[in-house]
Amino acid sequence: MNKTFGCAALFFGLFCQSILAAVPEYHIQLKDHLFFPSRIIIPANQKVKLVIDNQDNTPEEFDSFSLNREKVIFAHRKAKIFIGPLKPGEYGFFGEYNPNTARGTVIVEHSKKESPDAN
Repeated sequence: MNKTFGCAALFFGLFCQSILAAVPEYHIQLKDHLFFPSRIIIPANQKVKLVIDNQDNTPEEFDSFSLNREKVIFAHRKAKIFIGPLKPGEYGFFGEYNPNTARGTVIVEHSKKESPDAN
């Protein structure tokens, strides 16, 4: 019985890990109380992971009303925030501790499909 349970747990762990590995990552740096890049473009109707690297000497809180997310990112640390799937549009975010400078936008677009060959 323990052998069966162990095999099932291993399979489940590998299955979950493969699902998480399929989620695209988008990297944002926070430096001098500014987000770089301040605009990112992600695909519509797909879950994505934002990896935010706070390179400042102070903490910042990633905050977005339209994305329904908030997370404190300590100085010289990284945070992962999952968003989506989202409809096409623009979704703003800001740093709550520095809202006048730490601002950005997630732009959600439909994927551009390649046009069929004319030949």
